[in-house]
Amino acid sequence: MTILGATGSVGQSTLDLIERNREHYEVLALTAFRDVAGLAAAAKRVDARAAVIGDENLLGDLKEALAGTEIEIAAGREAVIDAARSGADWTMAAIVGCAGLKPVMAAIEGGGTIALANKEALVSAGNIMMQAACSSGTRLLPVDSEHNAIFQCLDRDRPEAVRRITLTASGGPFRTWTLDQMRKASPAQAVAHPNWSMGAKISVDSATLMNKGLELIEAFHLFPPQPDALGVVIHPQSVIHSLVEYVDGSVLAQLGAPDMRIPIAHTLAWPERMETPCQRLDLVAIGKLDFEEPDLERFPALALAKSVLGEGGAGPAILNAANEIAVASFLDNRIGFLDIATIAGKTLESFAPAAPFTLDEVLEIDAEARSVAGAIARKYEI
Repeated sequence: MTILGATGSVGQSTLDLIERNREHYEVLALTAFRDVAGLAAAAKRVDARAAVIGDENLLGDLKEALAGTEIEIAAGREAVIDAARSGADWTMAAIVGCAGLKPVMAAIEGGGTIALANKEALVSAGNIMMQAACSSGTRLLPVDSEHNAIFQCLDRDRPEAVRRITLTASGGPFRTWTLDQMRKASPAQAVAHPNWSMGAKISVDSATLMNKGLELIEAFHLFPPQPDALGVVIHPQSVIHSLVEYVDGSVLAQLGAPDMRIPIAHTLAWPERMETPCQRLDLVAIGKLDFEEPDLERFPALALAKSVLGEGGAGPAILNAANEIAVASFLDNRIGFLDIATIAGKTLESFAPAAPFTLDEVLEIDAEARSVAGAIARKYEI
């Protein structure tokens, strides 16, 4: 196996499971962008054949950290792509952002099984990625808890029997906040997710509900339902991860503790099951499960994602790029929390290229959208 993005939260959870089952897995390569210490330590623990750092300026530091080992060392974006082509039977695609697009495509073209945790692969280039997977015979297994839940509940042999797919959302830290309260929200408050332990960017996306909107776009490509057969429900306890409703009125749901090691373990062992150290679900202790309709006035990011899902074309790639720029500006305390969705929406209004047909075209749209979003964001700087 190969882990792309080994030092992030998903990568670390994957490594935790591998280290508990070392006899079953051989690690070909681990990659990280800048975390030399984390990458070197992980490579030593799992006896990886290769360790690759994305920032080529850190090659010397990685050599020093792995001195005295037989682990192969490389650096740079092309080296990360080469690691994705390392011939692994199973690849965890957990590089955050559009930096993960080319490595994911390289892994897909190599065949095997891809555990997909990189949202941008399907949000920005869904048609292109799915066509490549079909051509190469690659199996894509979703890692996001919501999509993994759908995967477990969906009758893939009888898609015509599926009436509706519903993704659940915790509602994030601002679920009960007013617009005036959210207008004053700080980055520290936005990243304080009530249920999940995640990185800063995805935590902010959860707070705006953009994360759930992007997941709708992913689900559209992975399964794929009609856009109007996809929905979102707020479920504060994060116990039910998604639901699939069938034409006969049956609804299947996957439940579990909010721990990413559960869906990761499902992809690691699929089609079998494996033991995990995760907390067992105790419904009596939980007591009740609550559900709410999402408020699109307070969380307009979800409405933006629904709009581009229906339109298709370059919209999803533009939305994703603009959101990344806006979230980075917010985390740097340069714009307000509510400005994130505003900037994303204005970028969609200002930039309307033709639909992309190649990965390079997706990356060109992504770069231009970032430039447009950056100019818009500067108008909202505090």
